[in-house]
Amino acid sequence: MGACLARAGYDISLVARGPHGEAIRRNGLTLRMAGESFTQNIPCTDNPDELGPQDYVIVTLKAHSVPAVVDQLPALFHADTAVVMAVNGVPWWYFYGLDGPYGERRLESVDPGGRQWDVIEGRRAIGCVVYPACEVAEPGVIEHIEGNRFSIGEPNGEKTARLTDLAEAFRKAGFKAPVRPRIRDEIWVKLWGNLSFNPISALTGATLEQICGDPDTRALARAMMVEAQNIGERLGVKFGVDVDRRIAGAAAVGAHKTSMLQDLERGRAMEIDALVGAVAELGRLCEVSTPNIDGVLALVQQKGRISGCYQ
Repeated sequence: MGACLARAGYDISLVARGPHGEAIRRNGLTLRMAGESFTQNIPCTDNPDELGPQDYVIVTLKAHSVPAVVDQLPALFHADTAVVMAVNGVPWWYFYGLDGPYGERRLESVDPGGRQWDVIEGRRAIGCVVYPACEVAEPGVIEHIEGNRFSIGEPNGEKTARLTDLAEAFRKAGFKAPVRPRIRDEIWVKLWGNLSFNPISALTGATLEQICGDPDTRALARAMMVEAQNIGERLGVKFGVDVDRRIAGAAAVGAHKTSMLQDLERGRAMEIDALVGAVAELGRLCEVSTPNIDGVLALVQQKGRISGCYQ
């Protein structure tokens, strides 16, 4: 995202850590895509204090990494800075501005102690559903695998100037950037697959094709998705596709390893809480029974603790 926005002429800075950040500062950021490769020299630091206030702060960390850096974010804020949460799973701002009995609730599984809620503030949040798949091929080099859509939306559903300006910037950078008046609906459709296929793959080592092709694991994934749909609908979510069509879409991806399985194989922390734990927490809040989600959550948490990929 940073490389494409910079190439489109926008004033971009990056916050990156370790060898990756060092390589970007030394050699620029290289993006490899189908049919092309280019390098952009972009200001990059591991210290947000050096950058000063920004119009938009786009957070692209894994969900479990955000709490550790949240106190560094205000250095990037001015009075009207928007914070785009391009993070998988249930977002910390989910209940901000939401009508009904659950309005202003905080989610401990994704925002321990409510630090993101207090420091970032819901008024700054812009929702974002991320579809591109990329990997760090080597420090300073990003390999784009597939996808170019970032769906965005305000928590209250308004079509604000900051939202349309961001969508226009994404489009000029070569992305699809649909503005969604009901961004939570799209969050749930993506989450539907992540909360089921990801932990099953981490537990079994299976690809999407194998999970969907085996009657037993397919049935387990479906049962988890039905439980999640019951929760989402209790919260007012409208699912634009049915469960079986969503499963068919995952099966069509083929022999793909989920991000959770890839993290496990590489010894990295898995996004268990934002993708699975948060749904279980929402089930308790809504008083919706989630026996399949709870069982798989317990197993993948134990798998993560034993492998050192979950704290």
